[in-house]
Amino acid sequence: MVYLQLFYTFFKIGLFGFGGGAAMLSLIQFEIVENHAWITASEFTNMVAVSQITPGPIGINCATYAGYLATGNVLGSAIATFALVLPSFIIMMILYKLMSKFKDNPWVTSVMSVLRPVVIGLIAAAALLLINKETFGENYTDFTAWFFFIAAFVLTKWCKLNPIYMILLAAVCGLIIY
Repeated sequence: MVYLQLFYTFFKIGLFGFGGGAAMLSLIQFEIVENHAWITASEFTNMVAVSQITPGPIGINCATYAGYLATGNVLGSAIATFALVLPSFIIMMILYKLMSKFKDNPWVTSVMSVLRPVVIGLIAAAALLLINKETFGENYTDFTAWFFFIAAFVLTKWCKLNPIYMILLAAVCGLIIY
């Protein structure tokens, strides 16, 4: 039964998770922590951290990780990952056929212009979900975590530090400090 729930949950996330993996995080968090209680909020924070440093899209990495945690085996990982990717595959095949016919249609152009701000909002929601007690301390007073949060933002946004170097730098700092 858990495999069917896992498939349905991640198929639904894949179907409604516009904007890629980072935008899906709020949906994933709601489903696996709040709705099904397969993992705790603390485990979710760890899952996101591991998924970010693991090669590949964060949404797929989270689905794989969550599938394993929910079932305790690789089959759960495979089902969650497949279910997450399947809606996108189906939709992309349909859209490819339609867009090749209607790419200059003003209705299509209008829909695409509306989807852009929605995606930005979903990514912002995912970022806000990670500002929690598990990450920044019980009263949000873990100043070391806040320092690294702000430093990572500044280094990637304004100093244009390559994200790979940012991950490596964060890993080294984490090993030294913690």
